[in-house]
Amino acid sequence: MVLGSAWAFASAILIIVIWGLTGPTFHYSDTWQLIINTGTTIVTFLMVFLIQNTQNRDAKAAHLKLDEVIRALKGARNQLIDLEKLSDEDLTSLEKQFERVRKKAERNGNNARGHAPSEPR
Repeated sequence: MVLGSAWAFASAILIIVIWGLTGPTFHYSDTWQLIINTGTTIVTFLMVFLIQNTQNRDAKAAHLKLDEVIRALKGARNQLIDLEKLSDEDLTSLEKQFERVRKKAERNGNNARGHAPSEPR
């Protein structure tokens, strides 16, 4: 993405340097300061939405990839696909199930992190 590139960063630095160099010309006036303050506020405001959109797309892609892995693995529970759509209560319940599986595996001397549970007990 162009806005996250080195060119965008260099452009921002150039704008700030130009703004700084014009300070003596405008006698470091309130208007001169307001220009950079307003500009940075607008850019920050817009970037919040851009970053959120990018994170949402990345999360969606990661979920789809994980769903495909779950679907493709023999022994994996297909019920785990689309977990992000479950309620908080359902997620908490599932988390407790996996915690019990992990503790049982530790008691049995197995590494629970390296194995997918077939069914939590």
